[in-house]
Amino acid sequence: QVVLVESGGGLVQAGGSLRLSCAASARAFSSYAMAWFRQAPGKERECVAAISGSGRNTYYADSVKGRFTISRDNAKNTVYLQMNSLKPEDTAVYYCAAGRVATLASSPYNYWGQGTQVTVSS
Repeated sequence: QVVLVESGGGLVQAGGSLRLSCAASARAFSSYAMAWFRQAPGKERECVAAISGSGRNTYYADSVKGRFTISRDNAKNTVYLQMNSLKPEDTAVYYCAAGRVATLASSPYNYWGQGTQVTVSS
């Protein structure tokens, strides 16, 4: 069983930055691939970034490439999403997820956090 708790969401102006954190209560955290998803009202859930268990491999959706950075600290059982140059279209609830394969698809992820709201004002 893996419990994920996100934090760091909030309200920011366009062009600003936020860093999301996801703390995991999991044995062998480094064995889990981690990802950040987002879902805006009326839109499908989208994976924006994923990272392998070791942290060596990262993947990004085209919509955030060059602006968002995913990272992890396996000693702290935590994964981060640094979001820069935020746009109003980045407004969504952001979720972290844990699974066995680092991918931008949602199906390999078995564990999900409760989400944190990110709102970007224009």
